[in-house]
Amino acid sequence: MTENPRLSPGDTAPAFTLPDADGKPVSLADYRGRKVIVYFYPAASTPGCTKEACDFRDNLAELDGAGIDVVGISPDKPAKLAKFRDNEQLTFPLLSDPDREVLTVWGAFGEKMMYGKKITGVIRSTFLVDEEGKIAVAQYNVRATGHVAKLRRDLSV
Repeated sequence: MTENPRLSPGDTAPAFTLPDADGKPVSLADYRGRKVIVYFYPAASTPGCTKEACDFRDNLAELDGAGIDVVGISPDKPAKLAKFRDNEQLTFPLLSDPDREVLTVWGAFGEKMMYGKKITGVIRSTFLVDEEGKIAVAQYNVRATGHVAKLRRDLSV
């Protein structure tokens, strides 16, 4: 299995500008001066991705209180993201990366094992980017369920 380049704590977070669910551009630079969780997920409205997004939604007040914003990125088109956001009452930006360029640069797209088979796809990943734009936490192959609670424990939030 070929290994994607992976980001590590201390690396500069790769810059991006992607459309949100309404087609408005959102950049990583918009969050400079605040911490931001950038998480990558395979597909809006699927069971695991819905659980993960709702966990972030349900913990948003505590994360915000700790000075941490949340942004989700998937290969879905903005229209699908808008439907997902509205159906699940998500209150943080969901960004569209249909060309998978940002996913790839962040090491969140490539070969992975799924049900014992090698496939190419989105690698569920979560990063904490600090106020200066550096990676503070890099987690690959995270589980959809229980992930946000573990992240909060790790961050003491």
